[in-house]
This record gives sequence, structure tokens and C-alpha cells, in this order.
Amino acid sequence: MKSRQLLEELRTKSAAELNDDLVAAKKELFNLRFQNATNQLDNTSRIKEVRKNIARIQTVLSAIED
Repeated sequence: MKSRQLLEELRTKSAAELNDDLVAAKKELFNLRFQNATNQLDNTSRIKEVRKNIARIQTVLSAIED
């Protein structure tokens, strides 16, 4: 359910907004990986969730560009 809502939200955004979201998600992923490497990350499943969100954003972006 949650991923469907996110996907619908992404489809309503412009390409510039999607690019901003993509940059923010990549920064978050970097921070999560850094925390994981230093054993400060409690919820390791968040890394997988953010990676999937990045893929969703990139998919919607590629559909807009075509």
C-alpha cells in the first residue's frame, strides 16, 4: 500500500521535483551506509527501502523523459 501511494505521488511531480527527490534520497542512502559502517544504524532495513525508492524515482523520471 505504501509503495503504491508513493508511486502515485511521484507521478504527479515535475521532472525538477523528481530530481530534487532523487538527490535527497541518494544523500540519505549515503548517510545510512555511513551509519551502518560505523555500527550506529539500528534499522538496517531502511537501506533497502531507500534503494527501492531511488529506483522508483528513476523509473518515473525515465518515463517522463521518453
